[in-house]
Amino acid sequence: MAIRYYWPMIDAAVGFRLVLVLSGGDLHLGSRPEVSTLLTSLRRLAKGYWLKQASMSPYPDLVPSMLMFVADLLAAMLIRATGRRLQMLRNRSFKSLDLTKAVNNSDNVSGGDIASLIYLWNPWAIVTCVGSCTSPIENLMVVVMIFGACSRLVPLAAFGYVMATHLSLYPAILIVPVILLLGYGPDAPPMKVFLLKSSNARKGDMSEYDKRTSLKVQRFSWMTVLHFIFWLFIWSCYVLLLSSITLKKVGGLKEMFEKTYGFILTVKDLSPNTGVLWYFFAEVFDFFRSFFLILFNMNIVFMVLPLAVRLKHRPSMLSCVCLHSNCCYVEILSLTGDSALYLGLLGLFANELAEMHVLVVESVGSMIKHDRKLILLVTS
Repeated sequence: MAIRYYWPMIDAAVGFRLVLVLSGGDLHLGSRPEVSTLLTSLRRLAKGYWLKQASMSPYPDLVPSMLMFVADLLAAMLIRATGRRLQMLRNRSFKSLDLTKAVNNSDNVSGGDIASLIYLWNPWAIVTCVGSCTSPIENLMVVVMIFGACSRLVPLAAFGYVMATHLSLYPAILIVPVILLLGYGPDAPPMKVFLLKSSNARKGDMSEYDKRTSLKVQRFSWMTVLHFIFWLFIWSCYVLLLSSITLKKVGGLKEMFEKTYGFILTVKDLSPNTGVLWYFFAEVFDFFRSFFLILFNMNIVFMVLPLAVRLKHRPSMLSCVCLHSNCCYVEILSLTGDSALYLGLLGLFANELAEMHVLVVESVGSMIKHDRKLILLVTS
């Protein structure tokens, strides 16, 4: 069911952002560590630094704010398109399982519409858009990657992944859900549901459509994954080549890796940020600094593998959970923009997570309950 007054609400969100952008100088959001961190602050850009030393504005007029403004709007539209794609495949799966009437009802909403509205009206997304922060650009690249993978646009998915990891290191762990998306396809009911449907139906009564659907779900498309790896290599070489040409006179690629990925992994600058837990450890237990750095950065690696095994049939949900793990457990420099993206993408599964009571905590458990409900409907 489509959301009423969807486009008026989109226009209102755009207008509200525009008002805040025009009056952003009075809010001083760019100086708040909750909004603009060491990794996303426009104030730390080299160009801005040298121009500020000359007592000049680092950017003319409203160019940076308007850039983030456009990035947020594009991300919302791509989230909506991703939701529509997932909804179409969801309906196709339910049709093959004869569960359309049992699962779909008038209370179901368009996941893409509600997810895009959540993203645009999320207070965290709004303050990062207005607060001189590059998080909207990073979020846009992550959304481009997910949209490309869901739509089987391999070059676009590879481009989004390369740019997301180039801007920030931690989206690199999304390689697991992206490969599952390209290999198995977007989210679908568990394999067990299709196997039960096949075993319950007599061979003579099973339609050719059901047979094709069952076989299609079981296959993993290695050719698509290899195609993705090829484009990943092409885009990576292209980005590194441009970076090498641009940074030729200021240290080259080695300097870039040391000052970007090296900074993210070692966190040499302890300027105030919202990573309170990390800040406490860094100040009080400085002699355990290396241990805590390894612990925080490796935590997601140990989490993503069991999650991938459990949610391999729902890679879009897996990518959402990985983003949540990033902003809560891994990123020492906690970013408000990461939380905004996770909460927005969570709206894609509004129908599956309708019975969830505690936001974020129960997301995986609620999805597993939804899959068990489908199994019961098929066996009954």
